[in-house]
Amino acid sequence: MDLIADILLAAGALGAGFYCLVLSRRLKRFNDLEKGVGGAVAVLSAQVDDLNKSLQSAQQISDGSSKALQQLTGRAETVAQRLELMMASMHDIPEAAPQAQAQAQAPAAEDAAMAAAYEAESQSQDADQPQPEDGKPSGLMFVRHNRSQNRVA
Repeated sequence: MDLIADILLAAGALGAGFYCLVLSRRLKRFNDLEKGVGGAVAVLSAQVDDLNKSLQSAQQISDGSSKALQQLTGRAETVAQRLELMMASMHDIPEAAPQAQAQAQAPAAEDAAMAAAYEAESQSQDADQPQPEDGKPSGLMFVRHNRSQNRVA
């Protein structure tokens, strides 16, 4: 009886050893860096590193572009204010020729009606829209003035 138990015990040990050998080979193929899951993990890790680098460079570029855009916007606002002042001072310049004065007097009634319409539309839009928080006006920037009405005779 002892002999049979020893034979069965040896057969079980050989079977377990063979099973461990098969599992060992499968695990080596599974973790192989070229073909298995280990290779896929290594490739994905490298791709994540590349994406992080490209994301950081894109953030730096967008920050630079944002700063440049803010500077350009500030310059544009300054130039717009200067242009508004120039346009406002244009009605103080005397007319170059009497012919231009005659042309300005002919459509004076039409110009006055257009200016009144623009002003009424601007006031109705200002009443509908809330005033911006930064205190800058949001209506018409330029209003056409009739030069013949502004002169004192």
